[in-house]
Amino acid sequence: MLAATPASAAPADDIRINEVVTTGSVNDSIELYNKGTAAVDVSGWILKDDNDSSKYKIATGTTLAAGTFRAFDVHSSFGLGSSDKARLYLADGTTLVDSFSWSSHSAPSWSRCPDGTGAFAQAASLTLGAANACGGGSGGNTTPVAWPGSSSVATADAANVFGTDLSGLYQEGGVMWGAQNSGKLWRLVPNGSGGWQPDTANGWSSGKTLRFTNGSGTPDDEGVTLTGAGSAGGVYVSSERNGDSSGTSRLSVLRYDVSGTGTTLTAAKEWNLTADLPAVGSNLGLEGITWIPDAALTGAGFKDATTGAAYDPNGYGAHTGGVFFVGVEGTGMIYGYVLQDSGAFTRIASVSSGMAAVMELQWEPQASRLWVVCDNTCSGQHRTMQIGTSGALTVTAVYNRPTGMADLNNEGFSVAGAGECVGGSKPVYWADDDNDSSHALRKGSITC
Repeated sequence: MLAATPASAAPADDIRINEVVTTGSVNDSIELYNKGTAAVDVSGWILKDDNDSSKYKIATGTTLAAGTFRAFDVHSSFGLGSSDKARLYLADGTTLVDSFSWSSHSAPSWSRCPDGTGAFAQAASLTLGAANACGGGSGGNTTPVAWPGSSSVATADAANVFGTDLSGLYQEGGVMWGAQNSGKLWRLVPNGSGGWQPDTANGWSSGKTLRFTNGSGTPDDEGVTLTGAGSAGGVYVSSERNGDSSGTSRLSVLRYDVSGTGTTLTAAKEWNLTADLPAVGSNLGLEGITWIPDAALTGAGFKDATTGAAYDPNGYGAHTGGVFFVGVEGTGMIYGYVLQDSGAFTRIASVSSGMAAVMELQWEPQASRLWVVCDNTCSGQHRTMQIGTSGALTVTAVYNRPTGMADLNNEGFSVAGAGECVGGSKPVYWADDDNDSSHALRKGSITC
């Protein structure tokens, strides 16, 4: 990783105010961008609005690598009004580095285009911590096209098995894992008619209750995924809050050992990412989660936003052999994290999905693509992303939902493995959080 360079050793002009958020689902925030070629230590630098009596001091040890972005939630120090300004000073509090003023609230974001050098304008989407949405969001082809499979969709569960709040899905061969917001994990098996039913063995018949690492609390689990070790290596769940304290965000990834027979599972590990991410409403946090192998990332030339260089797994401590990507409902952002076995974590990617919300993420190894799913907030739109020539995730296609499926509150999506390809197509499944028409699971298809 690049070592921090003292602020005095790099031109102050390299650090620019790049994005400002004054209202909406995210707290008042100011993003900085390093447009230079060297890392800059911004420890102690000061952010202000138009009032000199209020200030936000950047924490010691904060460094921006060349070409990287960092957003700061300033709402606890001052508010950003509809007619206001954002100002950045060196640590002396008097040397002005950059400023931006406006006369109306962000809708949703005041952003520089191009990053770091262009003029500010209202952007198409909020992209704190990532490149601004300068007319193309995360780039690539963003013209919606028809669903890449059959237009027909069928129910894939018996009536009223799960009720409401079934969210994330992940298929592991002949097992489907399901996360339910009420703090429950399901292990599902084939029902003999192309769908899924609860496993009746080993305490799974009604799902298993989830707890945090201390054995208490109710994780509002929204997404579920596995690593290359499969469920034997633990089931990973993304949670946006503790249901027992529902007004407070707790943006966490939790790992559970699912090998036992008890009906309650206590997390073996928690990576609490809350302080590392822009603040969102307590019910607008981590929704989707997926895991991408290190080999897939390095083979495609994935760029590590922390170092500004190609991703090198050896630069981090012992971890799962891959990177976890999480999606945020309130902002539509996607973040990549190396979650170390020690409990430490490093964010190595911040990407705008280009959608108003992200409800599910699913890596499809067969096609080396990431599925990004929105619910009825976006009329059931799906996007696929792949690692482009710049080393970043780039939109490759935008798909409308199948015409045979109503505009449902689908918060879960799972893609079958290559082994299920028959006649050039394979199954996909959706989880409907609202249990519309008494069914929470639906089945469709995509081309292999």
